[in-house]
Amino acid sequence: MTPAATTDLRKRSVLGILVDATDYAEATDRIIAAAEQGRPMAVTALAVHGVMEGVHDPALGARLNSFDLVTPDGQPVRWALNLLHGAGLSDRVYGPTLTLRVLERAAAAGLPVYLYGSTQPTLDRLVPALQQMFPALKFAGIEASKFRAVEPGEAEQIGGRITASGARIVLVGLGCPRQENFAHALRPHLAMPLLAVGAAFDYHAGGLRKPPPWMQRNGLEWLWRLGLEPKRLWRRYLLLNPEYLARLGAQRIGLWKATPPTPTEQPVPTFPV
Repeated sequence: MTPAATTDLRKRSVLGILVDATDYAEATDRIIAAAEQGRPMAVTALAVHGVMEGVHDPALGARLNSFDLVTPDGQPVRWALNLLHGAGLSDRVYGPTLTLRVLERAAAAGLPVYLYGSTQPTLDRLVPALQQMFPALKFAGIEASKFRAVEPGEAEQIGGRITASGARIVLVGLGCPRQENFAHALRPHLAMPLLAVGAAFDYHAGGLRKPPPWMQRNGLEWLWRLGLEPKRLWRRYLLLNPEYLARLGAQRIGLWKATPPTPTEQPVPTFPV
């Protein structure tokens, strides 16, 4: 993947991770334009967890910084863009909502989509739910995660399979950072956007309950999810959130220089499929 992201004027450093100062309309326009023009594009939506994963793993941080579009998925990431860089963003660009906006435009434009990731039961619920929302939406392919590391030559096989399907957009639901590693590795093999959409598959399939709007507006979605899955998520939220705030404060007052990791052309040695 080319390191063009480092020269993109829309990108701003949040703890060294480059996030686009963008909104739903611009992000959707960029994705649809790439799909219509047959251009490769790697997209993800990062909340605090995704940013901190990139901070703790410089190789992952470099891969994130080579993405074409990284949206502020969580309110605390949007606040950071406004606080550190005066971005003036009035709302976040939440992965599940961005997914629906892209699918709405894809349906209207006749752009077939490919769903990759999650489990087969989740996909079996997701497809009819999306068809009900967007009757004109075309599915080029649906492929559940195999929950294992890639095998030699498999990236090319997956890329060939998706290309042969006629897809113009790929949605990847593998969870962070697995989906970002997947999108980074597959981008050279696909002339279309790959969107790492996080929990969007589970939300839109009805497997996860959405928090009340007031919690989403006030950056408290983490508390809602912690209440639903405390055993799985307590480390993510109770340890990473305070660390994020401490590092953000240090970056804000100049006690710590958050130098963005340099995007690398080296392939990911293994990634999940």
